[in-house]
Amino acid sequence: MNTSLLTLFVVLVAIAAISHRRGARAVALGSAVLAALPGWALIRTSHPLLLAALLVAVAGWLWMRHGRTMATVTRWGSSARRKAGVASTGDIVRSGSALAMRRRTPHVRPSLRASSRRARLVQLVRLPAVSVAVELCRVAGLRVWASIEDVVLAFGGPRVGKSQWLAGRIIDAPGAVLVTSTRMDLLNQTAALRARVGPVSVFNPVGLGGLPSSITFDPLTDCDDPAAANERAADMIAAVNRGGGPDREFWDEQGRRNLAALMHAAALGGHTMADVGTWLSALDDHQQRILLLLRNRSPEPAFEAAVRQFIGTNERTRTSITSTIAPAIGWLTHAPAREAARPIAEGGRPFVVTALLAAKATVYMLGGDEAQVAPLVCALTGYIARQARRLADRQPGGRLDPPLSLRLDEAALICPIPLDKWSADMGGRGISIVACFQSRAQLVDCYGVAKAAVTLNNSGARALFGGTADRDDLNYWSTLAGERDEPTTTTDMHGRVASRTTRRVPVLGPAQLANLPAGRVVVFRRDMPPVVGRAEQAWRRADVHAVHHPDALTVRARAWRRRQVARTATAVARNTRPARTWVVARRRAATGWCSTRWTALRVRVTGHGGPVRYQGPPVVPGQVIPFPPPEVRRQNDDPWGDAR
Repeated sequence: MNTSLLTLFVVLVAIAAISHRRGARAVALGSAVLAALPGWALIRTSHPLLLAALLVAVAGWLWMRHGRTMATVTRWGSSARRKAGVASTGDIVRSGSALAMRRRTPHVRPSLRASSRRARLVQLVRLPAVSVAVELCRVAGLRVWASIEDVVLAFGGPRVGKSQWLAGRIIDAPGAVLVTSTRMDLLNQTAALRARVGPVSVFNPVGLGGLPSSITFDPLTDCDDPAAANERAADMIAAVNRGGGPDREFWDEQGRRNLAALMHAAALGGHTMADVGTWLSALDDHQQRILLLLRNRSPEPAFEAAVRQFIGTNERTRTSITSTIAPAIGWLTHAPAREAARPIAEGGRPFVVTALLAAKATVYMLGGDEAQVAPLVCALTGYIARQARRLADRQPGGRLDPPLSLRLDEAALICPIPLDKWSADMGGRGISIVACFQSRAQLVDCYGVAKAAVTLNNSGARALFGGTADRDDLNYWSTLAGERDEPTTTTDMHGRVASRTTRRVPVLGPAQLANLPAGRVVVFRRDMPPVVGRAEQAWRRADVHAVHHPDALTVRARAWRRRQVARTATAVARNTRPARTWVVARRRAATGWCSTRWTALRVRVTGHGGPVRYQGPPVVPGQVIPFPPPEVRRQNDDPWGDAR
């Protein structure tokens, strides 16, 4: 290698790099052009092995520089400045597009795994994205999605389009759906469309709209199992006792333990929740019956000890524990709630979670601001979700397929499930959760600061609608969006430019977030910058229009267009059948010819890949071939051995 040429090449490349870094574009371009001449001369005069070694060394050096923390942070900063702190089209296509969601199909939906490479390519183009993802918003001509295994949280005030967006997610759910709502609008708008997928049931413990419940749920179901009793009591206590400090947690734990013991005893003795309420109001009168059931029938001795401690404690402590438990069974004084919780022995209409999942059924759970029915709704939600989680453990990949979808509107009011725990576990088991809250402050009030933070951290996507006016909430979302560089021009008193600088400003200021128009949404995904788009409103969907306004001109026009397209497709298929048959035959012939030639070339080059032919010794009629003695045959490893 010519060292002079190498030195000249290195010097010119260094000048080009330094000039480019300092902004001297012309000098950098000229140096790069000049460096090309000695570089080409080095390539032509050097040994190939030496060039290969140099290329490997340079590639390793560049890779090390590219992977350094400083280089990574610099690239991130440059990208943020270039994109003004928000997601670009490339970011959406790479992380949040329908194609990105379809790539995860074999993982999130094992039953849809393609059997061949061709089928995989077809799936990447044609598979409906709603089968594997939840739509978040639309940005120009793109849609932003979240995987069905991600927890999606939506925050927004009244009448900003949050419920209409959730209605679309109910319609698009690929499997069984569990819906909670404080109004009838979601039921009226989506029930007819969900009935095309599977049976529709209603659980209405509050008697909303005078609609009777088509299914019932006895909270004592499966409570003969100590673990199920503990889970049921925890759900019912959490639905009414929210937030608070360590003292509140202590009394909640005492209430959960004793309510679980009472429900366990009632389930073992064939009693009802009304009996549990009676026991709690007059514990001294029924203590013998309770202790006898727990001592003789319960496999868990800790329940008996808990009840003994509850009975034997001082009056003040007992009153505090009773006050903690009482709101969880306050629905016993509400007639529609008692009817919805009717035991099977008294004419209740039960359902089986396995059948619900297999039939892709939809269960609408209606509630209200009344605190007495929230424990019942929360208990049913927890029962279905935990049964589904146990069923998922026996499925391929350890997940439900199709997934169970929890679509929770006003989750903090009527269904405060333990999101801090479920958000970390349920997604990987095929349970898709979309929960709507009025604000982040409501989430904090419902779960406490620590659990609310855990829930937000575990969520894969957060959608912020308008209507938020709380300063802390606005500052939180603005901080989450980050900052960007904004150019600033300073002029003198005559209007002449005095200086140009940049300043750091929020990507989305608190005022911008507070004044989001209805239907607009800011989406925060964990793997890309924030996105500002439009949330789909269910009342604009064509399928919703077709169901609720069948005589509308646009609906009839779309139906006519579909009929014409079907007729045209049928006519084209009929008239082009001979041509398509000829094309298929030619394609098969070409494929066979290419395969034959490839096999012949492979056999000629490698000697492998062709048909196997075994050549034996030539046989002359009448010729006798003598066999060697047995010891010789064994010595020569004759495969026939003594069998001959």
